[in-house]
Amino acid sequence: MRHNKAVNHLGRQSGHRKALLANMASSLILKKRITTTVAKAKALKPYLEPLVTKSKEDTTHNRRVVFSYLKDKNAVSELFRVIAPKIADRPGGYLRILHTGFRQGDAAEMALIEFVDFNEAALASGKKEEKKATRRSRSKKAAEPAAEAAPAAEPVAEEAPAAEPAAEEPKAE
Repeated sequence: MRHNKAVNHLGRQSGHRKALLANMASSLILKKRITTTVAKAKALKPYLEPLVTKSKEDTTHNRRVVFSYLKDKNAVSELFRVIAPKIADRPGGYLRILHTGFRQGDAAEMALIEFVDFNEAALASGKKEEKKATRRSRSKKAAEPAAEAAPAAEPVAEEAPAAEPAAEEPKAE
């Protein structure tokens, strides 16, 4: 029986496993999204989420604790400077695992693991929904951009004659 044996050892000894998770966590922090096997993604999520929680409070102690896990100065600074402010109001669940299919060579089940707040595809789909709302009143919205475009063209026309007399002055000398 496997009572109280919740850690997936990933077929590695502890030193190799810790190095693997530290490297994967650093890559995920720097790139915001990586593709790996489902087992590694599931092992990475509980490894990295407490570190992201620690990054919410930017203290020297928290930076040293996170550095002891990640062993990468660039990843630590990226976590505290870029990721922590964006996830400050989120109470947890910073990572998302998406199953992507099977690898060609050995049919291992693959997954995409990413930060929830850094998903460009989801943010782009949210913008598309906003566009649908503006299409309902197409006549009003279409009139406003045309009115805004006309004043923008007029200052350009005013600037061009101002540049011509300046060009004529050197000719007169």
